[in-house]
Amino acid sequence: MIETIVQEGNQYIMNTYKRVPVAFVEGKDCYLTDTQGQKYLDMIGGLGACGLGHNHPVVTKAIQKQAEKLIHVSNIYWIEEQVELAKLLVENSFGDKAFFCNSGAEANEAAIKLARKYAYKKYGENRNEIIAMTSSFHGRTLGTLSVTHNKKYQEGYGPIPTGFKFANFNDINSLKSMINENTCGVIMEPIQGEGGVTAAEMAFIKEVKALCQEKDIVLIFDEVQCGIARTGKLFAHENYGVEPDIMTLAKALGSGVPIGAIIAKDKLAEAFSPGDHGTTFGGNPLASAVALATMKFMIEEKLWEKVEAKGKYFAEKLEEFVAKYPWAKKVKGKGLMVGLELEIEGAPIVEKAFKEGLLMNCTAGKVLRFLPPLIVGEQEIQKTVDILGKIFHEVGEEQ
Repeated sequence: MIETIVQEGNQYIMNTYKRVPVAFVEGKDCYLTDTQGQKYLDMIGGLGACGLGHNHPVVTKAIQKQAEKLIHVSNIYWIEEQVELAKLLVENSFGDKAFFCNSGAEANEAAIKLARKYAYKKYGENRNEIIAMTSSFHGRTLGTLSVTHNKKYQEGYGPIPTGFKFANFNDINSLKSMINENTCGVIMEPIQGEGGVTAAEMAFIKEVKALCQEKDIVLIFDEVQCGIARTGKLFAHENYGVEPDIMTLAKALGSGVPIGAIIAKDKLAEAFSPGDHGTTFGGNPLASAVALATMKFMIEEKLWEKVEAKGKYFAEKLEEFVAKYPWAKKVKGKGLMVGLELEIEGAPIVEKAFKEGLLMNCTAGKVLRFLPPLIVGEQEIQKTVDILGKIFHEVGEEQ
């Protein structure tokens, strides 16, 4: 069966993904089952989207209940589920208003537009420059490619929109040197995902906040991957004790159902007027109902507290590899956004893990990345460590 799926997939689907030759037909909690009945431990969780794992009853019930009532109406009408979701997000964050879209890239695109519109209304059309960080990743639309540092994503799509610069991540002097009278915004991930699971340093992020506040520069935190309880706090910036002006969300917000959001303070949100931005599907009844159920569950359960404890347990286990193998460099990340940086290429280890029934991935070439469902237990973490231990032993003998 998988051979047919791969053959017809190659025939009918554009070649935009380097896919693993497997197709999953069923999932439960932290496990996926393929077309052959083989079970896999999923420690990448739909690239962080499956925060509550697979087929969580809260999610499936919300989908079923809403699908039986109303799936979609456009945003020219009020949507009750969307209003309830916005209220919940605002009441549990720094923000005052929300806007809903369909993905992380769309959320970042909206955040860039809002920052520019705010600056345009207050300072005029010349104040339009956005500063991003090296090793950043914010999406694949033309707008978000402009704030994505890796040139491989931009190649062949020029001219890329102008008005964007890159400061060195965790280097406040680099950022200061970029700022001028035309700077309207700074966008950054509190913890970079595609950039290698690299966290912003405490001093750096506090200095960025102070600098933006002093100069009325819009501070945007991209929490598409690191937000929604992933790091041991409901939102990643809470680890630093600073608040952005705009925050972007997606991935785990919808438990696998496509939805993105921006949360903004009133002074920013007021820059948008009817017609300034919009989307057909964003925040429709189905997506909003699922996100609402997801967020209610996480908040009621204070899921981030359990994530913090499990993240520490996982990190301690991975530190044993660093102590044992000279080519295992360091453990990175926070909570259940975990990276293990190597001195060797990570892709072969990911391939070996797949053959052992473990799903993870490699980012930035040499960082093994884990984004497990937030409901993962110590048993699954130990199984992950056991499989990695077997693989690392094999790789060690090859070195």
